[in-house]
Amino acid sequence: MTGTAAVAAAGRKVWWYVREVLGDTAYERYAAHLRAHDPEAEVPSRREFERMRTDAGDDPRKGFRCC
Repeated sequence: MTGTAAVAAAGRKVWWYVREVLGDTAYERYAAHLRAHDPEAEVPSRREFERMRTDAGDDPRKGFRCC
């Protein structure tokens, strides 16, 4: 592996890690899961998905939320 290829590979790994930590891949994972387990189900848009996540986090029955 050349130096440039090694740097590119390391960059891809860092980018993957950052996206995972920040939750940026949650929508892709959710959509893939939904399509695999119920192909006829309507997949919400990314905006709808983020709204659902926010609303679920605001549920007072789930306890204290810092943000």
